[in-house]
Amino acid sequence: MDQLIEDVVAQQAEEGGEFTFNAAFDVLEAYARRPLDLNAATAEELGSLYLLSPLQIDRLLAYREALGRFISIYELQAVPGLDLETIRRLLPYVKVGTGLDDVSVPLSTLLTQGTREVYIRAGRRLERARGYTPPNPAYAGSPLRLYTKYRQRYGNQLSLGVVAEKDPGEPFFRGGRGFDFYSAHLFLRNLDRRVRAVALGDFTVSMGQGLILFTGFGFGKSSYTTSVARTSPTLQPYASVNEFNFMRGAGTTLALGEDLELTLFGSHRRRTANPTRDSLGVTSLNLSGYHRTVGERMDRNALTQTSYGGSLRYRPTPRLHLGLNLLGEHLSRPLLPTPRPYNRFYFRGTDLQNVSLDYRYRLRNFSFFGEVAGAVGAGTAMLHGVNLGIDRRTDVAVVYRKYDRDYQALSAQPFGESGGGRNEEGLYVGLEVRPAARWRINAYYDLWHHDWVRYNLDAPTAGREYRLRLSYARKRKLDSYLEIRTETKGATLRSDQDDRLDAVVDRTRFQARLHAGYHLSPTLEWRSRLDMGFTRYAGTDARRGILLFQDLHYRPMGPLSFSARLAAFATPGYEVRFYEYENGLTYNAYVLPYYGEGVRGYLLLRYKGIRGLTLEARAARSQSTDGNTFGTGQEATGKTHRTDLSAQVIWRW
Repeated sequence: MDQLIEDVVAQQAEEGGEFTFNAAFDVLEAYARRPLDLNAATAEELGSLYLLSPLQIDRLLAYREALGRFISIYELQAVPGLDLETIRRLLPYVKVGTGLDDVSVPLSTLLTQGTREVYIRAGRRLERARGYTPPNPAYAGSPLRLYTKYRQRYGNQLSLGVVAEKDPGEPFFRGGRGFDFYSAHLFLRNLDRRVRAVALGDFTVSMGQGLILFTGFGFGKSSYTTSVARTSPTLQPYASVNEFNFMRGAGTTLALGEDLELTLFGSHRRRTANPTRDSLGVTSLNLSGYHRTVGERMDRNALTQTSYGGSLRYRPTPRLHLGLNLLGEHLSRPLLPTPRPYNRFYFRGTDLQNVSLDYRYRLRNFSFFGEVAGAVGAGTAMLHGVNLGIDRRTDVAVVYRKYDRDYQALSAQPFGESGGGRNEEGLYVGLEVRPAARWRINAYYDLWHHDWVRYNLDAPTAGREYRLRLSYARKRKLDSYLEIRTETKGATLRSDQDDRLDAVVDRTRFQARLHAGYHLSPTLEWRSRLDMGFTRYAGTDARRGILLFQDLHYRPMGPLSFSARLAAFATPGYEVRFYEYENGLTYNAYVLPYYGEGVRGYLLLRYKGIRGLTLEARAARSQSTDGNTFGTGQEATGKTHRTDLSAQVIWRW
């Protein structure tokens, strides 16, 4: 799971995406307590585990369709394409049912049984930043970050929760708000044979391949090279602290028959936005979630966004899924981006309507998927792909996408090189080969181009990227891989001469990684990693960097465990950076860019010696060795070191 988080989130970080780990992976804990029944699981439910590729899901469903219900969990070894490593990851979260389902579980049982948990988390940076300096600090609040959550669950049938968070610099219990952000939800699944889902409060909506709306979690380019098709449930509960990527209102999924399913939803929420000079409209929707300074607080709730729509799903056979998706958006004030060449085709106004058709079709070893979408008065977008199981050891995924430069959708998150689903055409080919029991080869090649200018790029650009990973693992002993990755695409080369325009040239980034995790004993694991790479703009010399870290993870049967790291790195700056996963407090892991010259270490302690109670503490420190200080602007500290402390209490009953 650590590797999945690192690969997926690092890619999102490079693209300016959001870290959605909290919302995406805490479902596994619910399934750890009430495993998913393989004899009743749908493709969407299996996809929500994020442990199987779309092709593996298709093979599992095809096996069940051809041979009937699973008799034993060990029968998974007979499913083509499921290797022992994948099965071991899957086993804690699935079971083989007896044929009796949970549809008739009464609401009173859902509310009174199941599990409950409370999270209380606090953390802060020790070094005082410029924005907190008296007598006139720019930030209204303290540097303390506070988070609390209550969650009640009954398998995947009930989720009830409340979340509250204060970011560093935001006021706490001033002006009557308490925390800066609140979220609450009630989500019910399979109330009866007619009502398959009910969402109240905050929830996510995911349609098709994400061309018009995708507020859940979806794979991008990663070392999971064939996990490119989206198979997420349409409605899911929301219990994270991302302050914009969710719906607030109500939704329901109804069975209109054996083959037909209808999802309807409505959302009305306030959004932080940047007003125009005359305050009649807004220039952009704010995605940071920060309300620390006078300006940020004035932009708070600058408009309301009303979203409404539905999805009609038709499944005449287990092999074929068709969907018709509709989405309407209404803004209380017009969105009026400041005119620039790159945003010439962006949405402007108050109302936007989108419609799309999506499909999935399985034929022998082929699994076809895709979506075609349009916006009223704007362009179109399409994505088509196929997963192919060549044999038991080889899988291939191919994706073609074409997003018109004038296509408009406020919440689109499809597969691609850049976010937003517009101004891009590309072809992706992914490969996974399992040549022997302990070996795995993952590779992809992606080729794309943008036929219109983009932000900070004053010319149309094109790019290509490949990635190759060779993995070798021995059960409970060794986990290792060698990876190389190269990306070449258009980028702006800044000029030092005022009388010249910044040129758009090819920029190549190359990175090589050697990773080994070795279990010294059943409770002690040692991990080592070496990263090397360079960045080169066409016509210039390459800038090179290197990173080395050592991790130690101690997880005994007793109450106390710990994780620790010591890393050293030397790069010429942010242009040459290495994204690394760091173990954090539960559901609060990190993927950080390491760059510059320095050392970094952290220590995470976890204690479970009291029944139902988990106590965690984490300390991390970075030390610059080249004299550079941390932070810029209001975040500048003037220090060559940075120290972060955090703690968390979890109570489960």
